[in-house]
Amino acid sequence: MIRTSGPARVFSVISSILLFCAPSFAQKSENTFRLNDFYFETRVGYEGAVVGDSFNKDASGFRGSWLNMRVDGQIGDRLSYSYRQRFTKGTSRAFFDATDWIHLDWKATDWLTLSGGKQVVAIGGYEYDRAPIDLYYCSEFWNNIACYQMGVSASFNVSESDMLLAQVCSTPMRGYIMDEQGNPAGNSKMAFNFMWYGTHGFYETMWSANAFQNTRDTWMYYVALGNRFNFTKWLRLDLDFMNRMSAHQGIFSDWSIMTELSAAPADGLRVHLKYTWDFNNSDSFEDHLVIAGTDMKSVSGGVEYSPVKDNRGAVKLFALAGYSFGDNANPYGTLIDTGLNFQAGLKFRLGVLEGIKSLIDRK
Repeated sequence: MIRTSGPARVFSVISSILLFCAPSFAQKSENTFRLNDFYFETRVGYEGAVVGDSFNKDASGFRGSWLNMRVDGQIGDRLSYSYRQRFTKGTSRAFFDATDWIHLDWKATDWLTLSGGKQVVAIGGYEYDRAPIDLYYCSEFWNNIACYQMGVSASFNVSESDMLLAQVCSTPMRGYIMDEQGNPAGNSKMAFNFMWYGTHGFYETMWSANAFQNTRDTWMYYVALGNRFNFTKWLRLDLDFMNRMSAHQGIFSDWSIMTELSAAPADGLRVHLKYTWDFNNSDSFEDHLVIAGTDMKSVSGGVEYSPVKDNRGAVKLFALAGYSFGDNANPYGTLIDTGLNFQAGLKFRLGVLEGIKSLIDRK
């Protein structure tokens, strides 16, 4: 078997997609096969880190944070697909591990959709739900969760304002499950997730109840309550609360709070303030994401500006600063005591589909 290099593999993926999708542009409009979206996106800029009163040169400098490719489309009247590949995700395992998601969705009825493939693990909360490329400073929980896993799901539109989702997938804790010899043994372990998405006037919800197999003999149970308050068209508050439990933990001994206030006072401009608090004072070390003994808080704020008036998502300029303080029991954790982080740069999207359409229109 011939193994291709990273760049060659990327080129092969892109070429296959283009060859697969190109005929759709020549089909008649009544053909149900179509490519809905195809783009690359990345985020680049400068990031600085200060611990206490010391500038951390090793953790500072110009860098690219993300490079993603996303493809969405239709195969038939009721069958659609979505695929996102991350080319900057370091992994010593298969190339497929850097695939955030790739799944098929079958709209069985007007109220039932079935999905299978690699998916986002259905956990509630608005910090968790947003794309990583759109987030700058996050909770310790967010930085440690393995949120993309193989599985199947079913979503039920129970009303015009409410959707329920049930999912069975690989546990996001599988990377921490080892056998007696210290080898990974978590690929066969499961997670069961149930979510409610609601939209009721100015109030929206993203709530979940989750059961994750944690080791061969124990489980972690989550209740994650994501709440969004759209006060006006330009002012919004996200408030997430997550409680984590196991057989050896109290009900409110292990939890996280994530809240963000964002405002868009002018077209293309967004400012935001954020606060997170990860807490675990249990005597159990079954939570591998927010380890027992952690009491870590963070505050951050920043600004985004989208200068392209006709396509606000094409380019975003950003600048922000975040500060973390408290005790993080994880020696490999992201947030540290008296840690100051500041970032400035831009995010931009390269619309391949729009480019192809433009070339065809010119002909």
